[in-house]
Amino acid sequence: MEWKPNREDKKPIYKQIADYIEHGISLGEFPPDSVLPSERTLAKELQVNRSTVVAAYEELQALGVIERKKGSGTRVSTDIWGIAHKRIPNWGRYMEDGSFLPNLPLVQRIRTETQKNDLINLASGELSPSLFPTSQFRTILSEVPFEGQLGYDHPQGNELLRKTISAHVKEYKNIEIDPASILITSGAQQALHLIVQCLLKPGDAVAIEDPSYCFSLPIFQSAGLRTFLLPVDQHGINPDDLVSLHKKHRIRMLFLNPDYQNPTGTVLSLERRRRVLELSSEFGIPIIEDDPYSLTSFKEEVNPTLKSMDTNGNVLYISSLSKIVASGLRIGWVIGPPQVIQRLADAKQQVDFGHSVFPQWIAHEFLGSEYFSTHISMLRKQLKQRRDEITSSIKDLLDSQVEYFAPEGGIHLWCKLKSSVNEYSLLEESMKNGVAFVPGSVFGSRKGYVRFTFGRGETTLIHEGILRFAAALKSIQ
Repeated sequence: MEWKPNREDKKPIYKQIADYIEHGISLGEFPPDSVLPSERTLAKELQVNRSTVVAAYEELQALGVIERKKGSGTRVSTDIWGIAHKRIPNWGRYMEDGSFLPNLPLVQRIRTETQKNDLINLASGELSPSLFPTSQFRTILSEVPFEGQLGYDHPQGNELLRKTISAHVKEYKNIEIDPASILITSGAQQALHLIVQCLLKPGDAVAIEDPSYCFSLPIFQSAGLRTFLLPVDQHGINPDDLVSLHKKHRIRMLFLNPDYQNPTGTVLSLERRRRVLELSSEFGIPIIEDDPYSLTSFKEEVNPTLKSMDTNGNVLYISSLSKIVASGLRIGWVIGPPQVIQRLADAKQQVDFGHSVFPQWIAHEFLGSEYFSTHISMLRKQLKQRRDEITSSIKDLLDSQVEYFAPEGGIHLWCKLKSSVNEYSLLEESMKNGVAFVPGSVFGSRKGYVRFTFGRGETTLIHEGILRFAAALKSIQ
């Protein structure tokens, strides 16, 4: 056997051996009923431990491609093509070969742990259940008759909802738009996926904020895009950095979260907004404006969105009800040029044949009622209370160990640890103590940061959560 395993490959050697033999069987190099080398012989030939070969053979046996019998050695199965029984697919290989990448293991771990009821959740990027408009929804469901149709709806989403959203963004965000320029999506996440899949191609260069929620998303890597980082300071990104990046890499698209940015809570200054729009027009770079938080402004003043300032049609605007109403409603939208919206709508149709009629109906009823303004007023007050509670707790318990920026809206608090610690060890110790947060490296290149989500933790538990975090930090220093 001339082939040898690659010891520099991240894939375990036993899997390399199993894959090599399975590939040889599929090509006919190891015919059915042929004898494979013994464990000792193959181990010697490949210069590996016998246990490595044993593991490889066990995997192949589990797949049904080899048979192992005492006294007869190891043989290629006589029934590998399923004449007498079905062959088991190598699901591990299929999962490795798929082009759609999984979430980061750390993100998966945090998500799993935060499902536990005894954990104080300062990690998940959503509102706490007590902030959902449950009673208003209950009233709508009991008092308003559903008169919609139950068949497939318009490819861009329910027309009534799109008209309601058109009126909503005009009233709250000064965006004047025709309903034909709106696409209803399953939250902002699906909107991002559609844009990446439909408007970009492998090898394209895109710019994202650093740190940024986008950094944690594998959709860019799945699409084969090259991502370049724009550092965020207390006033957002510096437009001059975009100029430098574009000269070097020909940036094809810019992704921004201008208001109460996730994770930093910062706001892109008005001066920088104007400059970013100027550069977008100068270079022909589309801007994807992700706006989940602008209505949460504690001062009740909504900053002008990039879309409201856009006179050239350069901005695709994404927003949703996930961060301001209810995450489980799964109602988001994209606003942009009609031809772009139609392209995205066609792709969405291929995936799910359009959005469910019931969430669209209740979103239409809620957004178009007096309930919405009352809810937003309550939400701002509650989130400000929680912001004050978490900053007060940090000042009391971590004042000499943490620096932070107190946001004027949104649901996140971005903290810099003054001492050097292993953030993964800190997370493990914190979860043992019963509190979860998100390490800063999930969101970008910066080390020594943590993100707390005060919108998710109940006010009565925030202080206890920071107390548990402080104990974890102390124990690993």
